[in-house]
Parts: sequence; structure tokens; C-alpha cells
Amino acid sequence: MSWFPQKKTGQSWVHRVCQKILKSGPIPKHVAFIMDGNRRFAVKNHMERAEGHFKGFDKLAETLEWCLDIGITEVTVYAFSIENFKRSKEEVDCLMELARQKFTRLMQEKELIQKHEVCVRVLGNLNLLPLDVQEVIAECVHFSKDNKRAVLNVCFAYTSRDEICAAMRELAEGVQLGLIRDSDVSEELMEKCLYTSQSPHPDLLIRTSGEVRLSDFLLWQTSYSCLSFVDVLWPEFSIWHLYGAVLHYQRNYPSIKSAIDSDMADRIRRQREQDYECVISTCDSSDQSTSSLSSRVHQYTLDREARIKQFLHHVNSKRLHYFQELVNRKKTVGV
Repeated sequence: MSWFPQKKTGQSWVHRVCQKILKSGPIPKHVAFIMDGNRRFAVKNHMERAEGHFKGFDKLAETLEWCLDIGITEVTVYAFSIENFKRSKEEVDCLMELARQKFTRLMQEKELIQKHEVCVRVLGNLNLLPLDVQEVIAECVHFSKDNKRAVLNVCFAYTSRDEICAAMRELAEGVQLGLIRDSDVSEELMEKCLYTSQSPHPDLLIRTSGEVRLSDFLLWQTSYSCLSFVDVLWPEFSIWHLYGAVLHYQRNYPSIKSAIDSDMADRIRRQREQDYECVISTCDSSDQSTSSLSSRVHQYTLDREARIKQFLHHVNSKRLHYFQELVNRKKTVGV
């Protein structure tokens, strides 16, 4: 099955009516999926675990099409947790082989990538993966990086705790290199160092299989997301389950939006107070007139923003360099 939508043979009138009803309300622009239940599906249907994982991939391709049909333009999926390395060698090898096959297949669909303008990002501690898997992933990421219409984020060799630790290391390195100051570190800057820094936080997170937990997935990013736990194994997930999750999001949208707006206002206030405190701490007591302080705070804010811009350029350049080096290596080895 292709990663991308194929020419439709026609939707039923029921689906068209449901989509029209859904689109009369707010549609989540970014939806995250914990695709749980592939192994249990295999056991339930008396098949090998590998076949369960392949069925799960086919369901992902189908779900991406449903999402695009109702206006969801960004999808993030939990494809492989760092914790999954603790599974049997046979199953881990199977999942690595599945990744090789599907990302290779993706690169065989370059025309579809460009046609649908899909940006594919793979997020996680990719150094934990076999080198050839890193290379084929890098090729996909590098090829599609400038596409804007739709985004597919694949969390691979990922846990949220590892992501937060990696972001903390970036901040520590930035301070050590003199790119930023201790006082520049904030929640907002922390977010911009996460693997998901190029994406807005998910509006809706859907987990299948009936488990009611996040399993170390997007813990930071889902603070204000609507959560939908669906009691069905991932390969059995249907368009009706997606519709139900979107309706759940729409019912809770007013309270979620209010919480997000309140949090944003608090962040802005805290940053202003932090800038003011930083200026006050360096001011001479004889030079604290209102006009002088206002001018200094304004200049401090401009300087802080310039430091942060330079630091984030450094962080993003390192990530781009990592993928570019893998792409170059693959080309060199392939010659």
C-alpha cells in the first residue's frame, strides 16, 4: 500500500455527509496517534507478529488519507519507542526491516511526495538505529524538507523523556558556548529545542487498544491536547473511530482553547517580568527612572531575542548537518 492518497473510486454519501457535518465545527489541524495493538491483533487473528506490524502500517496509510479528507494537515505517529529495543531480537529485527522497506518504498514515490507536497520528518534518537536505516530515513527527510502542504511526523527510537533530556543538553551547550545566558532559558526556549520544534502542539491525541496512558509519548506537547482513548486494536481502527475522536475534540474545544490562551498570556507575562528583573539586577540605584528602565528593558529584550535566534540557528544547523552527512554517505557508498 502506498504512503499517499490514491485516486478515489468515490465516497459513500454517508461519509460525505459526515465530513460536511464535522467541517461545520473546528477541525484539529494536528493529530497524534499512539498506534497500539498490532501484536494483540496478530495473536487474535492467529498470525505472526510481523504480519500484525505490516497490517498496522497499512492502517496508517489508510488513516492518513482519512485525515487529509477532513482537513487534518499534520499527523504525528508513535512508530517505535526506545523501550521497544527491550523486546525480543526477532521482533526488533522485524521492525527494523519494516522501516527499511517502507522508507525505501517512500523514496520510490518521489513524484507522489512532490505532488501532494508532503513533508516527512522522523523524530527521535536516530543514532540508536542501524546505520543503513538512518541513511534511508535521512534521504526521505532531506528530500521532502521543503514541502508545506501536509506533514507526517514519524517518532522512531523515541521517548518523551529522551527528547526532553536532549533539549536540556542543547540548552546547556548553548550556555557553555556563550550563545545564550542562563537567564534566557525558559519554557518557550525549551520547546524550541525539542525534536518537534517545527510543529505546533497536537490538537488531538488518539490512542487505540483501550490502554489509557501516554506511554512516554509527547508528554510536553500534549499538556493542552484533547485526549481520545479508543477501545479497538490499531489495525481495526476505522474512519468512524476517527470521526468520533474529532467530535470529542469539538465538544471540548472551548475549554481547551481557553486554557491555551491563558497559558500563552502567562508565558508572555513571565517573560516580561524576567526581562525586567534581569535589567534591574544590573542597574545602578541612581539610574532607575521610569523612562530609563523602559528603554533598558526594551533593549535587553531585543538583545535576548537576537541571542536566542543565533542559538536556534546553531541547533537547527546541527540537525540539518546530521541528515546531510547521512545522505552524502549513502550516495558515496552507493557509487
